[in-house]
Amino acid sequence: MQKIPLISIVTPTYNRSEFLAEAVNSVLGQTYSNFELLIIDDGSTDDTRELVASYQQDPRIRYFYQSNQGQSVARNRGIAESAGDFICFLDSDNAWLPKKLERSLLEFQRFPETQVVYGDSILIDENSAEIGKSTMKRYSGRITANLLKDNFVSMNTTMTRRHCFEEMGGFNESDRIAEDYELWLRFSTKFEFHYIPEFLGCYRKMDNQISSDKQRRFEGNERLLLKFLEQYPDAVTGRERRRGLSHFYIRKARYEISAKAFRAALSDIARGTKYDPWWQGPWRALAKMVLSR
Repeated sequence: MQKIPLISIVTPTYNRSEFLAEAVNSVLGQTYSNFELLIIDDGSTDDTRELVASYQQDPRIRYFYQSNQGQSVARNRGIAESAGDFICFLDSDNAWLPKKLERSLLEFQRFPETQVVYGDSILIDENSAEIGKSTMKRYSGRITANLLKDNFVSMNTTMTRRHCFEEMGGFNESDRIAEDYELWLRFSTKFEFHYIPEFLGCYRKMDNQISSDKQRRFEGNERLLLKFLEQYPDAVTGRERRRGLSHFYIRKARYEISAKAFRAALSDIARGTKYDPWWQGPWRALAKMVLSR
């Protein structure tokens, strides 16, 4: 008789009780039921504990409290406490569509060489109303070269084989910005990813999220990328490295142009041109800046 895989779902939370029930309910509403949900309370001071207690008649739900140490520490705690063959992450202010687990498992059966699967997200606001859909271009296979250009792997839609964390480690606990990007870059040096062209989850966009601070995120990603390329010099070819960094700096410049930060944009256009002078991206960004002034 074929074993039914256990899926471990790690949900870090910090003072998000107003959204946590929606996240938990989206897990309980999955069409695949052999899972455990590990809620890692990272020092909440609201009524998170009481909310979780109302669900704990379901033995699949486990609750852990720790002092506030950040999402990376909380996620790593969840991984350490988990027992599943596969690991997923669902932030406490997001939610899943009902077939998220079922569809992810099906892709592992169809593509046994794959180690990480992921899909698309519907964008929702603080009232859970749909405000758009994620339209980023995504890739399958060995994705390192494309990941250098942008992080297109949506954390809340992923499912990962457990051994990946055992072989490569968990989240970097020293950085509280783009820790998922660092993880996927590191995993991409060894494992194959598979993109499911379907909407698997809902991502909530809120003004007070760190991830919505684009300038801070770009600066964090720049440090992360340069450090990654230093640690894994053979992960991509020289041409892939140059093209990836050029794409990154031009994306950053386009944001700076939209924010009217023209001096910073010009500096990043110069960087993008240095890495890949034959690509049209830097010249298009320069033209956009001239027309915006």
